[in-house]
Amino acid sequence: MGNASHYDPTKKRMFVRGISGEYNLKHELERLRNLPRVVKSTSLQFTAGPQAFSKHYMEPEDGLGQTLHIHLEEYAPGGRSQMHGHVNEAVFYILDGRGYELHDGVRYDWKAGDVAIVHNNCVHQHTNADEHAPARALVIKTKPMYMFMNMLFQKRVTERPTEPTPTQGDFVPREDVDWSQPWHDHDHDHGHAHDHDHDHAHAHAHGE
Repeated sequence: MGNASHYDPTKKRMFVRGISGEYNLKHELERLRNLPRVVKSTSLQFTAGPQAFSKHYMEPEDGLGQTLHIHLEEYAPGGRSQMHGHVNEAVFYILDGRGYELHDGVRYDWKAGDVAIVHNNCVHQHTNADEHAPARALVIKTKPMYMFMNMLFQKRVTERPTEPTPTQGDFVPREDVDWSQPWHDHDHDHGHAHDHDHDHAHAHAHGE
């Protein structure tokens, strides 16, 4: 979890974790039973960037499970992911923001509350359509199971962007989010507060 070079194309990754031991797998069972039942978001770090950031909650190398790869994606304002393809499907639950998918050249728009499904053997890319606010999605995929069955083909068509978007400024992924509140551009809020102070002074001068 939290490896800063996770999306380095030259990095060696563990797609399926080996299990060995006695027939009853006593030690493996004990290890599993002693693992934490809650993975704290604060114990993980976002990786990659500057346009697309990832936080990996579960994958085989963690020893938590062998069937799922679960990660959080955060896209900077106007940001996009790499374009790539793989055999396994993937489900993107959109937590906030708005954007679109490109699946084999076909565009599918999404917004907060939607679920975007990447079908098998699909070349795809994810894009935040809002140039002034981030977007976030929880991704659940069965990649480890496909790898176990030797369905190995996957390839990148383009890499993740290495330069920030023109509108993202000094954006960094949000670590603590109050989902009951909309996202705010702090620079915009500062300007709004300035206007509010001006309006208050104007009202005071006119006895309102």
